[in-house]
Amino acid sequence: MAADGSFQQDTIEASFAALYAGAPTSVSFRKLRKRILRQAQEAISAYRMIDRTAARPRWLVCLSGGKDSYSLLAALLDLQWQGALDVDLLACNLDQGQPGFPKHILPAFLEGLGVPFRIEAKDTYSIVTEKIPEGKTYCSLCSRLRRGHLYRIAREEGCSAIVLGHHRDDALETFLLNLFHGGTLSAMPPKLLNEEGDLLVLRPLIHCAEDDLAKFAEAMKFPIIPCDLCGSQDGLQRAAMKRMLDEWEMKAPGRRATMWRALQNVKKTQLADAALNDFASLFPKNDA
Repeated sequence: MAADGSFQQDTIEASFAALYAGAPTSVSFRKLRKRILRQAQEAISAYRMIDRTAARPRWLVCLSGGKDSYSLLAALLDLQWQGALDVDLLACNLDQGQPGFPKHILPAFLEGLGVPFRIEAKDTYSIVTEKIPEGKTYCSLCSRLRRGHLYRIAREEGCSAIVLGHHRDDALETFLLNLFHGGTLSAMPPKLLNEEGDLLVLRPLIHCAEDDLAKFAEAMKFPIIPCDLCGSQDGLQRAAMKRMLDEWEMKAPGRRATMWRALQNVKKTQLADAALNDFASLFPKNDA
Protein backbone atom coordinates (compact mmCIF):
# COMPACT_ATOMS: atom_id res chain seq x y z
CA MET A 1 0.00 0.00 0.00
CA ALA A 2 2.79 2.38 0.88
CA ALA A 3 4.49 1.56 -2.41
CA ASP A 4 1.32 2.43 -4.35
CA GLY A 5 1.02 5.73 -2.54
CA SER A 6 4.68 6.52 -3.17
CA PHE A 7 4.30 5.74 -6.89
CA GLN A 8 1.21 7.91 -7.11
CA GLN A 9 2.98 10.84 -5.45
CA ASP A 10 5.97 10.41 -7.79
CA THR A 11 3.58 10.56 -10.76
CA ILE A 12 1.94 13.71 -9.40
CA GLU A 13 5.34 15.32 -8.82
CA ALA A 14 6.42 14.49 -12.38
CA SER A 15 3.22 15.88 -13.90
CA PHE A 16 3.53 19.09 -11.88
CA ALA A 17 7.16 19.54 -12.91
CA ALA A 18 6.28 19.02 -16.59
CA LEU A 19 3.32 21.39 -16.36
CA TYR A 20 5.33 24.31 -14.99
CA ALA A 21 8.63 23.58 -16.72
CA GLY A 22 8.39 26.64 -18.95
CA ALA A 23 6.12 28.80 -16.80
CA PRO A 24 6.99 32.45 -16.12
CA THR A 25 8.76 33.25 -12.86
CA SER A 26 7.44 36.82 -12.56
CA VAL A 27 5.68 38.08 -9.46
CA SER A 28 2.58 38.93 -11.51
CA PHE A 29 2.30 35.35 -12.78
CA ARG A 30 2.75 33.91 -9.28
CA LYS A 31 -0.05 36.15 -8.03
CA LEU A 32 -2.28 35.12 -10.93
CA ARG A 33 -1.63 31.42 -10.33
CA LYS A 34 -2.24 31.83 -6.60
CA ARG A 35 -5.54 33.66 -7.20
CA ILE A 36 -6.86 30.98 -9.57
CA LEU A 37 -5.85 28.19 -7.19
CA ARG A 38 -7.39 29.96 -4.20
CA GLN A 39 -10.67 30.49 -6.03
CA ALA A 40 -10.77 26.89 -7.26
CA GLN A 41 -10.07 25.56 -3.78
CA GLU A 42 -12.75 27.82 -2.32
CA ALA A 43 -15.31 26.51 -4.83
CA ILE A 44 -14.38 22.88 -4.17
CA SER A 45 -14.77 23.47 -0.45
CA ALA A 46 -17.83 25.76 -0.47
CA TYR A 47 -19.88 23.49 -2.70
CA ARG A 48 -18.60 20.26 -1.13
CA MET A 49 -17.43 18.77 -4.39
CA ILE A 50 -15.66 15.92 -2.59
CA ASP A 51 -17.50 13.42 -0.42
CA ARG A 52 -15.13 13.02 2.52
CA THR A 53 -17.09 10.01 3.80
CA ALA A 54 -16.59 7.97 0.62
CA ALA A 55 -13.56 6.32 -0.97
CA ARG A 56 -11.09 8.44 -2.93
CA PRO A 57 -13.08 9.65 -5.96
CA ARG A 58 -12.05 9.64 -9.60
CA TRP A 59 -12.90 12.68 -11.73
CA LEU A 60 -13.28 12.81 -15.50
CA VAL A 61 -11.68 16.15 -16.43
CA CYS A 62 -13.16 17.27 -19.74
CA LEU A 63 -10.74 18.93 -22.16
CA SER A 64 -11.82 20.78 -25.29
CA GLY A 65 -8.41 22.25 -26.02
CA GLY A 66 -9.54 25.76 -25.09
CA LYS A 67 -7.98 28.09 -22.53
CA ASP A 68 -10.55 27.24 -19.85
CA SER A 69 -10.18 23.47 -19.91
CA TYR A 70 -6.37 23.68 -20.02
CA SER A 71 -6.48 26.03 -17.01
CA LEU A 72 -8.87 23.65 -15.25
CA LEU A 73 -6.51 20.70 -15.64
CA ALA A 74 -3.55 22.81 -14.55
CA ALA A 75 -5.36 24.02 -11.43
CA LEU A 76 -6.42 20.50 -10.45
CA LEU A 77 -2.93 19.11 -10.99
CA ASP A 78 -1.51 22.00 -8.95
CA LEU A 79 -3.91 21.41 -6.07
CA GLN A 80 -3.23 17.69 -6.27
CA TRP A 81 0.52 18.38 -6.05
CA GLN A 82 -0.05 20.59 -2.99
CA GLY A 83 -1.98 17.79 -1.30
CA ALA A 84 -5.16 19.88 -1.34
CA LEU A 85 -7.10 17.66 -3.77
CA ASP A 86 -7.51 14.06 -2.70
CA VAL A 87 -8.90 12.74 -6.00
CA ASP A 88 -7.66 10.78 -9.01
CA LEU A 89 -7.86 12.58 -12.36
CA LEU A 90 -8.58 11.18 -15.81
CA ALA A 91 -8.38 13.72 -18.63
CA CYS A 92 -10.80 13.18 -21.48
CA ASN A 93 -11.33 14.74 -24.88
CA LEU A 94 -14.31 13.99 -27.09
CA ASP A 95 -13.32 14.34 -30.75
CA GLN A 96 -16.68 15.25 -32.31
CA GLY A 97 -15.55 15.15 -35.90
CA GLN A 98 -15.38 18.88 -36.63
CA PRO A 99 -13.59 19.57 -39.92
CA GLY A 100 -9.98 20.52 -39.34
CA PHE A 101 -9.83 19.33 -35.72
CA PRO A 102 -6.12 18.80 -34.90
CA LYS A 103 -6.28 15.32 -33.39
CA HIS A 104 -2.62 15.22 -32.40
CA ILE A 105 -2.48 18.24 -30.07
CA LEU A 106 -4.19 16.98 -26.91
CA PRO A 107 -2.65 13.47 -26.87
CA ALA A 108 0.82 15.00 -27.29
CA PHE A 109 0.18 17.54 -24.54
CA LEU A 110 -1.18 14.96 -22.09
CA GLU A 111 1.56 12.43 -22.82
CA GLY A 112 4.10 15.16 -22.13
CA LEU A 113 2.54 15.71 -18.71
CA GLY A 114 2.23 12.01 -17.95
CA VAL A 115 -1.44 12.49 -17.14
CA PRO A 116 -3.82 9.53 -17.61
CA PHE A 117 -6.22 10.32 -20.45
CA ARG A 118 -8.80 8.96 -22.82
CA ILE A 119 -9.55 10.30 -26.31
CA GLU A 120 -12.97 9.32 -27.62
CA ALA A 121 -13.93 9.82 -31.28
CA LYS A 122 -17.68 10.27 -31.91
CA ASP A 123 -18.89 12.05 -35.02
CA THR A 124 -21.61 14.18 -33.47
CA TYR A 125 -20.77 16.96 -35.94
CA SER A 126 -22.54 15.14 -38.80
CA ILE A 127 -25.63 14.62 -36.64
CA VAL A 128 -25.75 18.28 -35.66
CA THR A 129 -25.27 19.63 -39.19
CA GLU A 130 -27.98 17.27 -40.45
CA LYS A 131 -30.55 18.37 -37.87
CA ILE A 132 -29.79 22.10 -37.47
CA PRO A 133 -30.79 24.42 -40.37
CA GLU A 134 -27.98 26.30 -42.09
CA GLY A 135 -27.24 29.63 -40.41
CA LYS A 136 -28.42 28.48 -36.97
CA THR A 137 -26.06 27.80 -34.09
CA TYR A 138 -25.06 24.20 -33.41
CA CYS A 139 -24.06 24.78 -29.80
CA SER A 140 -27.15 23.60 -27.93
CA LEU A 141 -27.57 20.23 -29.67
CA CYS A 142 -23.81 19.74 -29.84
CA SER A 143 -23.56 20.28 -26.09
CA ARG A 144 -26.35 17.79 -25.32
CA LEU A 145 -24.79 15.09 -27.48
CA ARG A 146 -21.37 15.73 -25.96
CA ARG A 147 -22.74 15.55 -22.42
CA GLY A 148 -24.38 12.18 -23.11
CA HIS A 149 -21.11 10.68 -24.31
CA LEU A 150 -19.21 12.13 -21.35
CA TYR A 151 -21.68 10.55 -18.92
CA ARG A 152 -21.16 7.20 -20.64
CA ILE A 153 -17.37 7.51 -20.54
CA ALA A 154 -17.44 8.51 -16.86
CA ARG A 155 -19.44 5.38 -16.02
CA GLU A 156 -17.14 3.18 -18.08
CA GLU A 157 -14.08 4.62 -16.32
CA GLY A 158 -15.49 4.39 -12.80
CA CYS A 159 -15.62 8.16 -12.34
CA SER A 160 -18.01 9.78 -9.88
CA ALA A 161 -18.01 13.19 -11.59
CA ILE A 162 -17.40 14.94 -14.86
CA VAL A 163 -15.48 18.17 -14.32
CA LEU A 164 -15.94 21.17 -16.62
CA GLY A 165 -13.96 24.37 -17.12
CA HIS A 166 -16.86 26.83 -16.94
CA HIS A 167 -15.98 30.05 -15.13
CA ARG A 168 -17.76 33.03 -13.56
CA ASP A 169 -18.31 34.80 -16.89
CA ASP A 170 -19.87 31.68 -18.42
CA ALA A 171 -22.35 31.61 -15.53
CA LEU A 172 -23.21 35.31 -15.93
CA GLU A 173 -23.69 34.98 -19.68
CA THR A 174 -25.95 31.97 -19.14
CA PHE A 175 -27.92 33.90 -16.54
CA LEU A 176 -28.52 36.78 -18.98
CA LEU A 177 -29.40 34.39 -21.81
CA ASN A 178 -32.01 32.67 -19.64
CA LEU A 179 -33.29 36.02 -18.36
CA PHE A 180 -33.69 37.69 -21.76
CA HIS A 181 -34.43 34.71 -24.00
CA GLY A 182 -35.64 31.89 -21.75
CA GLY A 183 -37.77 33.74 -19.23
CA THR A 184 -36.13 32.02 -16.25
CA LEU A 185 -33.79 33.02 -13.43
CA SER A 186 -31.11 30.35 -13.79
CA ALA A 187 -27.41 30.08 -14.52
CA MET A 188 -24.73 27.39 -14.16
CA PRO A 189 -24.60 25.62 -10.79
CA PRO A 190 -21.14 24.84 -9.42
CA LYS A 191 -22.31 21.33 -8.56
CA LEU A 192 -25.11 19.34 -10.19
CA LEU A 193 -26.40 15.80 -9.77
CA ASN A 194 -27.50 14.27 -13.08
CA GLU A 195 -31.06 13.04 -13.61
CA GLU A 196 -30.04 9.42 -13.08
CA GLY A 197 -28.49 10.37 -9.75
CA ASP A 198 -25.22 8.52 -10.34
CA LEU A 199 -22.88 11.29 -11.52
CA LEU A 200 -21.96 14.80 -10.47
CA VAL A 201 -21.19 17.68 -12.81
CA LEU A 202 -18.58 19.93 -11.17
CA ARG A 203 -17.29 23.39 -12.09
CA PRO A 204 -14.29 24.16 -9.84
CA LEU A 205 -13.41 27.36 -11.77
CA ILE A 206 -16.84 28.92 -11.22
CA HIS A 207 -15.37 31.74 -9.07
CA CYS A 208 -12.63 32.54 -11.61
CA ALA A 209 -12.74 35.45 -14.04
CA GLU A 210 -12.37 34.60 -17.72
CA ASP A 211 -9.76 37.32 -18.11
CA ASP A 212 -7.57 35.66 -15.46
CA LEU A 213 -7.84 32.29 -17.20
CA ALA A 214 -6.98 33.85 -20.56
CA LYS A 215 -3.86 35.48 -19.09
CA PHE A 216 -2.89 32.23 -17.37
CA ALA A 217 -3.30 30.16 -20.54
CA GLU A 218 -1.29 32.66 -22.56
CA ALA A 219 1.51 32.74 -20.00
CA MET A 220 1.59 28.93 -19.88
CA LYS A 221 1.66 28.76 -23.70
CA PHE A 222 -1.01 26.07 -23.85
CA PRO A 223 -1.56 24.69 -27.38
CA ILE A 224 -5.01 26.22 -27.84
CA ILE A 225 -7.47 24.60 -30.24
CA PRO A 226 -9.97 27.18 -31.58
CA CYS A 227 -13.63 26.67 -30.68
CA ASP A 228 -14.96 27.90 -34.05
CA LEU A 229 -14.04 24.87 -36.16
CA CYS A 230 -17.71 24.11 -36.82
CA GLY A 231 -18.26 27.58 -38.31
CA SER A 232 -21.43 28.30 -36.30
CA GLN A 233 -20.10 30.86 -33.84
CA ASP A 234 -20.82 34.19 -35.57
CA GLY A 235 -23.78 36.13 -34.19
CA LEU A 236 -24.42 33.88 -31.23
CA GLN A 237 -26.73 35.26 -28.55
CA ARG A 238 -24.07 34.32 -25.99
CA ALA A 239 -21.60 36.58 -27.78
CA ALA A 240 -24.13 39.41 -27.46
CA MET A 241 -24.38 38.79 -23.71
CA LYS A 242 -20.60 38.86 -23.48
CA ARG A 243 -20.46 42.21 -25.27
CA MET A 244 -23.13 43.57 -22.93
CA LEU A 245 -21.14 42.49 -19.88
CA ASP A 246 -17.98 44.01 -21.38
CA GLU A 247 -19.76 47.34 -21.86
CA TRP A 248 -21.11 47.31 -18.31
CA GLU A 249 -17.69 46.42 -16.93
CA MET A 250 -16.09 49.25 -18.88
CA LYS A 251 -18.58 51.78 -17.53
CA ALA A 252 -18.61 50.38 -13.99
CA PRO A 253 -15.53 48.26 -13.16
CA GLY A 254 -16.42 45.41 -10.82
CA ARG A 255 -19.92 44.91 -12.26
CA ARG A 256 -19.25 41.25 -13.07
CA ALA A 257 -18.06 40.55 -9.52
CA THR A 258 -21.17 42.22 -8.12
CA MET A 259 -23.45 40.19 -10.37
CA TRP A 260 -21.70 36.98 -9.37
CA ARG A 261 -22.20 37.82 -5.68
CA ALA A 262 -25.88 38.36 -6.45
CA LEU A 263 -26.18 34.84 -7.84
CA GLN A 264 -24.84 33.58 -4.51
CA ASN A 265 -27.19 35.77 -2.47
CA VAL A 266 -30.70 34.96 -3.67
CA LYS A 267 -33.59 36.35 -1.63
CA LYS A 268 -36.39 34.07 -2.74
CA THR A 269 -39.07 35.93 -0.78
CA GLN A 270 -38.41 38.95 -3.01
CA LEU A 271 -39.24 36.99 -6.18
CA ALA A 272 -42.62 36.25 -7.75
CA ASP A 273 -42.32 32.47 -8.11
CA ALA A 274 -45.34 30.90 -6.39
CA ALA A 275 -43.53 27.57 -6.27
CA LEU A 276 -40.91 29.13 -3.98
CA ASN A 277 -43.20 31.31 -1.89
CA ASP A 278 -46.46 30.37 -0.20
CA PHE A 279 -48.30 33.54 -1.21
CA ALA A 280 -51.68 31.95 -0.46
CA SER A 281 -50.95 31.93 3.28
CA LEU A 282 -49.52 35.44 3.49
CA PHE A 283 -52.12 37.46 5.36
CA PRO A 284 -51.82 39.69 8.45
CA LYS A 285 -52.87 38.19 11.74
CA ASN A 286 -56.36 39.12 12.82
CA ASP A 287 -56.47 39.34 16.62
CA ALA A 288 -60.04 40.62 16.70
